[in-house]
Amino acid sequence: MKCLIVNADDFGLTQGVNRAIVACHERGIVSSTTLMATGKCFDEAVTLASSLPGMSVGCHVVLVDGEPLLPANEVRSLLAPGTQRFYHTITEVLQAVARGRFDPKEVEAEARAQMAKLRDSGIAISHFDAHKHTHMFPSILRPLLRAADANNVRAVRNPFEAPRSVTVREAMGNRTLFVRKAETTVLRAALRRRWLSEVRLAGLATTDGSLGVAATGTLNAPRLRKMLEKMPPGVWELVCHPGYNDRDLASVRTKLRESREVEMAALQSITRDELRDHYEIELLPFRWNSARPAASANI
Repeated sequence: MKCLIVNADDFGLTQGVNRAIVACHERGIVSSTTLMATGKCFDEAVTLASSLPGMSVGCHVVLVDGEPLLPANEVRSLLAPGTQRFYHTITEVLQAVARGRFDPKEVEAEARAQMAKLRDSGIAISHFDAHKHTHMFPSILRPLLRAADANNVRAVRNPFEAPRSVTVREAMGNRTLFVRKAETTVLRAALRRRWLSEVRLAGLATTDGSLGVAATGTLNAPRLRKMLEKMPPGVWELVCHPGYNDRDLASVRTKLRESREVEMAALQSITRDELRDHYEIELLPFRWNSARPAASANI
């Protein structure tokens, strides 16, 4: 059996991203989203979510390329020196972790605050993931799992790409895709087994893995259809970033601009009926009972 959760990241980032996610839920295959507690359009996203009972809403924990919810003096180890902002890139985060700068107590406190903001706004948090997938690294994952437990969040994104979702041959024609394919392959080999063990010990559910991580920024309709054709049995999550490339988006830090509208068109080009009838895939929201215990996610 093939089951797919289609999760749109960055809910709350801008009005254009909010509108695009809602449109892809109503006219496409988006079944889930993750909300940024620190997004400037958070309140609008909460209001929109309340009118879409069929779409699950998780927490998109931000620990990189953004600003903290807690006062800077309470999360100083997480911030770039001399600033009030998180480190800008994953590489900078990993360097800070290697130097022992990232205090796990501060990671947990910030994540708790972000999840609590969603909960206090009336969101029934279905799961969590992390901006730029920082939760794949063990020293960051552990405090996030504790924060999830404190907020009764029972599921987490498995950020490791299905091995054959993008082949090397497909990636050869696009430098961005090739680099991301190489990165996701290395990270899966290095971190996946330990990651699953940590999630299992924490008692959270997850999926068999993700689609679309390697294709971030290059996901179009033909590539999406190839992924669906090759999707293996099990429960998988398609990670996507629809949005309008408008004036609001120009005012925020993101590498994903024109690609958001391309993804939006791709997601709206496939209906839920087509997903079921042509690809034999059941579309699910990201509820904790839609995923699996981490021990069984062994693809």
